[in-house]
Amino acid sequence: MTISRRLLLGLLLLLPTLASAQNFPTKPIKLIVPFPAGGPNDIIARVIGQRMSELSGQPVLIDNRGGQGGVLGTDAVSKAPPDGYTIAISSAGALAISPSMEKVAYDTLSDLTPVTLVATVPEMLVVATNVPAKDIGELIALAKAQPGKLNFASSGAGSLPHLAGELFKLTAKIDIVHVPYRGAAPAVNDLLGQQVQMTFLDLPVLLPQVKAGALRPIAVGSAARAPTAPDVPTTAEAGFAGLHIENWYGMVAPKGTPKEIVTALHGLATKAMADPAVKGKLAAQGATLVGDEPEHFRQFIADETAKWAKVIKDAGVETAK
Repeated sequence: MTISRRLLLGLLLLLPTLASAQNFPTKPIKLIVPFPAGGPNDIIARVIGQRMSELSGQPVLIDNRGGQGGVLGTDAVSKAPPDGYTIAISSAGALAISPSMEKVAYDTLSDLTPVTLVATVPEMLVVATNVPAKDIGELIALAKAQPGKLNFASSGAGSLPHLAGELFKLTAKIDIVHVPYRGAAPAVNDLLGQQVQMTFLDLPVLLPQVKAGALRPIAVGSAARAPTAPDVPTTAEAGFAGLHIENWYGMVAPKGTPKEIVTALHGLATKAMADPAVKGKLAAQGATLVGDEPEHFRQFIADETAKWAKVIKDAGVETAK
């Protein structure tokens, strides 16, 4: 076969994909949320999915598949047909942490196709009101004066808040004890009851109690101060630049999804995220929208995976692998 005939055959094989990409989507898109309804991941997905539906003229159907810290829903999209009609907005835990903590049925960068980093949400460090510390320096001094006596709550072993606490221990060289809970709500309840002394959690989860004066804010882990909590300093401002901790949510598709379809999904998602109404709704949730390119998001996932794998190893966190 001559080069020109091979080129012609290649173009003919490519034409159906190009045509489908130009018309994409032509039917409803299933958007998997790997957590129950009502949480931050679900809220972000519903706001963006609604705008994507309006822009495309096709329904974007939210499919909540909670379980195993986001792993089950993320695994479901990895096994879906690679046609762009089943995608997910998943979290840092399922995409970058769980694969280092436990046996999961997917490899994030081999079995999924990154589309875009959707949003970041800063983790906030707070203490119970009976803890005599008003800033991160006083909290570290208190922990060093009482090694092994202070506890930090998390939303579960292997969760981002758990590893945030472990990174805090490593960075500040302190000995505080991890107390895992089955979700953020019971962790906050025991913090309010002063049964534990501190926690890192998503800022929107803690903000109502902080504003009510029921919890004392110490710092946020984002690069800049959070607009919803402008009086709370960042960890970098407090002298701990290495304590950069943000939760994040990203859109992924099954592996093998044609590049043209990924480009179409990316364009649809980022156009939805650029809408002022979408920005406003999610800013109220403490989320900062991103909308990067697929390759940048791929590298971001790789970097986050390496970062938290090192924390797991250096902190001696027990894994189920």
